[in-house]
This record gives sequence, structure tokens and C-alpha cells, in this order.
Amino acid sequence: MSKPQIVWLRRDLRIADNPALYHAAKEGPVVAIYVLDDEAAGHHAYGGASRVWLHYALEDLQTSFGKHNAKIVLRRGDAVEELAAIANDMGADTVHANRHYEPWWRKAQGALVEKLDLKLYDGNYLLPPGSVTTGSGDPYKIYTPFSKATLEKLPPRDVLPEPETLSSPDNWPQGDTLEDWQLLPTDPDWAKGIEDHWEFTQESAHDRLEWWEGHIAEYDDARNLPSVDKVSQLSPYLHFGQISPVQIWHELKDKRSQGWTTFEKELIWRDYAQNVICQFPSYASESYREGWDDEMDWRDPHKDDEAARDLEAWQQGRTGYPIVDAGMRQLWQTGWMHNRVRMITASFLIKHLLIHWRHGEQWFWDTLVDADLASNATNWQWVAGTGVDSNMFSRIMAPLSQSEKFDAAEYIRTYVPELAGLDEPYIHDPEEHGCLPEDYPAKIIGHREARERALSVYQDFKN
Repeated sequence: MSKPQIVWLRRDLRIADNPALYHAAKEGPVVAIYVLDDEAAGHHAYGGASRVWLHYALEDLQTSFGKHNAKIVLRRGDAVEELAAIANDMGADTVHANRHYEPWWRKAQGALVEKLDLKLYDGNYLLPPGSVTTGSGDPYKIYTPFSKATLEKLPPRDVLPEPETLSSPDNWPQGDTLEDWQLLPTDPDWAKGIEDHWEFTQESAHDRLEWWEGHIAEYDDARNLPSVDKVSQLSPYLHFGQISPVQIWHELKDKRSQGWTTFEKELIWRDYAQNVICQFPSYASESYREGWDDEMDWRDPHKDDEAARDLEAWQQGRTGYPIVDAGMRQLWQTGWMHNRVRMITASFLIKHLLIHWRHGEQWFWDTLVDADLASNATNWQWVAGTGVDSNMFSRIMAPLSQSEKFDAAEYIRTYVPELAGLDEPYIHDPEEHGCLPEDYPAKIIGHREARERALSVYQDFKN
């Protein structure tokens, strides 16, 4: 019998179109390993909401493997050490893995190749990060030319089928149980809203894709309207690899609509963000543009009690700006937020409250079920004006007019029940219209005051 083939699972928790699993199954008995390595990721270890999703995604994948009379071995600790130990115990030489580009995974891959035969595959993006380059062979920094170059290189690789069989080793290594990891909160159990909102399986990812196929033509017009369900909500499934972007692209490629054209560019943005984090590994914690971290006069919640109170009000959805509060409460309840509202809430924290984007990045990291390192950091730095490709800081989103422009009334009623009885246009700014409910806060800062303060601080920084 051929030697066992170790498959190292990370954010690729699917059984179909999984290159590492597909190729390992052709070479011998498969031993799939998932190592929960919190130390390697440091302050970007999975946050609370992501841990909830991880629990159920692993549970689902264990079921998929069980249908092949196979299983997933769970270990906790240093990923390189655990994989090397298992390989040594089983007499295995080869580890198959899909490439991951987060800095800690790149470091781990480099360390593992010194110990074992590590076969890496491209499985999590439309095109391998680093493969889309300028004419001189350099990586792109700006999204628009990157997007155009990616479109010229498409289609992506073909979708790989689920392995027909997964042969098993003579003996299985010992592992943890999923319950040992205590990924689900218990005291208190704050995850019920997340559990009620989502189904966490590979099958539900494909069900959502099937639904989305029938609605994607509406995406270009309706994607900015948080009150209607006209976005894919595939992001957490993509993040944990329960469905691949290649599967999505091939399913939708024959669509002829502006909606598909726009959505395809969203998939490309995901590739772009990964290319950014490959070029700038510290992008999730350091501003790309010089001076923004230590010379801009940010309000520091660690040193300023008023800034700390404002940050807490933003986190809790108690700012007095209904669309901001609806977004932050949707995030807390479901682990997800509509993309238009993500931009509004991010802009509010950075520009209305003058709090550094890193505080928002960390909060989203802990509360989003789709908390992807590259996408989260790239989006925050885009809004802040600090990124390699970003909006100008002086472009300050007006949340009250954005709320009315994008017809957010029903969205607000859903997530801010104190305002559910208000009609339009009063619901967008009840304080201005003189109908502020007793149980809903007044604005923590006026829009004009916030805008003038932000622009003044920005001008001082530029000078």
C-alpha cells in the first residue's frame, strides 16, 4: 500500500474543487488534518464570529468525509509541528495543501517545506496571486489596471470534481474532538442570531449560488439598497472555502447582464486584495501611506475617555445615525453587514469620529463571519484614504443623505426597532425632524461639525 498522503486544510473546507484533496487522493490513502493554530496568527487569530462559522464548517466537512468512510483529524497547536509529528508517526513524506497567503501561513509553508515534501496548489482565487503582473513583470498596486489585466487572463482553471474515493490509512492518528475546542460561546451564548441567520454547509453555499444565479441581473442596480436581498451573501462561504470562486465563475460565466459584469469585478476585487497583502504583509495593521499612523491627530480610545465612549457607541449601534446603527446591529446580530453600509459605518468611524481605521478593522475582524485578512484590511484602508489604492480622506460620506438616497428605511426598521414606527423621511434623521424616540440616542456629533473637524485635522496633517 502506498504511503499516506497528508492534506493540510485551512480556509478550503470543501470536498469538491479542492486541488490539494483531489491530487492527494490520486496518490494514496488520505489523512486530512486541520490544525487550530491561534499562536501563529497572533492578534489575527480567528475572532468570535469566525470561530462560530469554523465550528459548523468543520462539522459539515466531517460529514462529507464520513460519506467516503474517511475523516478529518483535528489538532490544536503549532501547525508545522503537528503536521510533522503526524507525518513521522504515520511514515508519511508528503503534505498536500492549497496555498494560503496570510503572512503567518506563508511563514508556516516555508518552515514545513524544510521538514517534508510540501506540494502546494492554487485553489482559493480566480487566478493565483502574483500571476497578474504589469508588462515589466511587477505586481499591480492599483485595482483598475489589475482588474483589466485579470479579465484578459480569464477564464480560470477548470473546476475539479469531488474525489471518487478516499482510501484510508491502516491506522488513524489521534486527534481532538470539535467540542474540545469550545469554538461556540456558552456564557453568554451570543451566537444565536448568527446561527438563526445562516446555514453553514457546502450544500447551502451552492443553494445560495443557485438562488443568486436567478437574481444576479438585478445586482448592478440593487446592490446599494440594504433593504432588499439583492446581494449574493456568498462571502463567508468563500472565506472558509466551502465554495470556490472558480466554481462561482464557471456557474455564472454565461450570464449576459450588467449585474454579472459588476459581480465579476467583485470577485476580482477579492483577488486584488490578496495581491495587496502579498506585497505588503503588514497591510492589516499599518497604513500604506507614510505618516498616517503617527502624524495624523487621531482621537485615541486608549487615552481619551470621550473617544472611548464614541467607539463603544459605534460598536453598539448607538450613534444617533440610524443607518450607521442599523449596520452595526446587523453585524452584531448576524455576523455580516451589507457592503454599502460597511462603507458608511467605516467612514463614520474614521471621519466623523476621527478614530484610526485599525480600531474598526479589529472590530470587524472579531464580529464578521467573513473576516478575510486581505479584504478587510484593503476595504478599511480604501475608506480611510491610507491605502495603496484608496478613496480621498476629504471625501466624507454623509450617512443621513446616503440613508435616504439608498432607500434604507426598511433596513433601519429591521435592525433599529426603536424607530420601526417612523415613516419616511423621518426615519432617516428623527432628531432633525423632531420625532426622536425616548429610547433612541441623539447624535453623538452633528454631521457638519464632524465634517469640519475632520477636514481641519486633515489640513493640519497635510501641512
